[in-house]
Amino acid sequence: MALRLRYPQLRYPHLRRAVLAVATAAALVTGVLVAVGTAEAATSQPCDIYAAGGTPCVAAHSTTRALYGSYNGALYQVRRSSDNTTRDVGVLSAGGYANAATQDSFCAGTTCVITIVYDQSGRNNRLTQAPPGGFSGPAAGGYDNLANATAAPIAVGGHKAYGVFVAPGIGYRNNSTNGVAKGDQPEGMYAVFDGAHYNGGCCFDYGNAETNSRDNGNGTMEAIYFGNSKSWGYGSGNGPWVMADLENGLFSGVNQHLNANDPTVNYRFLTAIIKGEPNHWAIRGGNGQSGGLSTFYNGVRPNVAGYNPMKKEGAIILGIGGDNSVSAAGTFYEGVLTSGYPSDATENSVQANITAAGYSQSGSTGGGTLTPGSTISLRATTACCTTRYITHSGSSVLTSVITSASAATDKSNASWIVRNGLANSSCVSFESRNTSGSYLRHQNFQLFLHANDGTALFASDATFCPQGGQNGQGNSFASANFPTRYLRHYNNNLYIASNGGSNAFDATAFWPDDVSWVVSTPWAP
Repeated sequence: MALRLRYPQLRYPHLRRAVLAVATAAALVTGVLVAVGTAEAATSQPCDIYAAGGTPCVAAHSTTRALYGSYNGALYQVRRSSDNTTRDVGVLSAGGYANAATQDSFCAGTTCVITIVYDQSGRNNRLTQAPPGGFSGPAAGGYDNLANATAAPIAVGGHKAYGVFVAPGIGYRNNSTNGVAKGDQPEGMYAVFDGAHYNGGCCFDYGNAETNSRDNGNGTMEAIYFGNSKSWGYGSGNGPWVMADLENGLFSGVNQHLNANDPTVNYRFLTAIIKGEPNHWAIRGGNGQSGGLSTFYNGVRPNVAGYNPMKKEGAIILGIGGDNSVSAAGTFYEGVLTSGYPSDATENSVQANITAAGYSQSGSTGGGTLTPGSTISLRATTACCTTRYITHSGSSVLTSVITSASAATDKSNASWIVRNGLANSSCVSFESRNTSGSYLRHQNFQLFLHANDGTALFASDATFCPQGGQNGQGNSFASANFPTRYLRHYNNNLYIASNGGSNAFDATAFWPDDVSWVVSTPWAP
């Protein structure tokens, strides 16, 4: 009987999907309409929508909200550096948004990392610190680093929340999953990413990967990739692109390299979709804040040997490649994997739910006045030093006492133009007010003023992600490429410093104060 049931599904998949699409639309109208125009959770959330479409979630991950209307458990877990204790962060109500206040109170005055992203599907396909594989990570034992829990603050539905900020070296994985597609079985997946945070490293992925953390050959993966790598496939423009990581290739369509129909996409909140079934797959994407989805590719498997049939293994990765390549950057907010190949109609309803959720940047600056193009000064908040500002003398960066009686040159040296982050436009860079084209950047963890040389390394070194001040005042600024390190003054010099470590400037004493800065009216407008 099982064979007779399965045979028509394989022979007439599109007819079956059409019937399910009608049922999905009917079942979901109420849920979607309830969500629009409110700050409350939708009656039906993404995994309810997939289930109604006959393609249920087998993994559901989010640090921002529940992905089932009935889910009332933990979204993720954080660990603080002060005592290595952990705390689960749940939702404000069943089917609702993350209770970010739990994290904020638990992590006050110290730093936290995200240790677990829980699986809401009930299958325990949670994501934890990725182990070493074909490549080793930078943490002890070759494991990957964990994400700074406060490095990607946003708002969703008017509520504060945090994403998973992936810098090179950070990665999450589950090699022992339950129910995830294997071999050539059909599956779908979506993720909401920060479309302004990416790089060309390998590989910012979310999806299905090898169970031994190694490259097991063509077709052993099927994951969403987002970035601007051109090492394998690519699309039109300069990127970034949504592509499929199928192992030994990032594919933007049927061809191994260029597929011009895959466009450059950089929405601040990006919905990215990959789905695949026997000799058929698709790429879709859209703006996670408004509008519908576009289909960038829909056709047969790549015209390269080894991808038909697929040989998927069923692990789940986030922020890394299947062989634990750890050179990528990106930010993740939510995503799922499904059993079965979802219809376009189901995905369109999921997209409507995402846009109704109300993702926004309003939580991203920690209450400061960091408007790109504005000129500011940055004042220390440590009790000893509240008249000291970040300034420069030639290429040296330090703190100096600046008052109304200070020389005009000193005032100008202590004034900075806020720019969109050179490596991540949701963060910031600081250009010197009086040395055009030169920016604050770190080198060997110390801050300097250097001219922008146009390299990716410089862009990363000169990008800082603002959040609420660690001591409750002003803002703290996490390094974009070392997100557990913050802009700190120590003996009047500037560093990116962690809360504890082998360097003198990593000392825990006064750390919350030393990394907190008040954004002030510029001394030289």
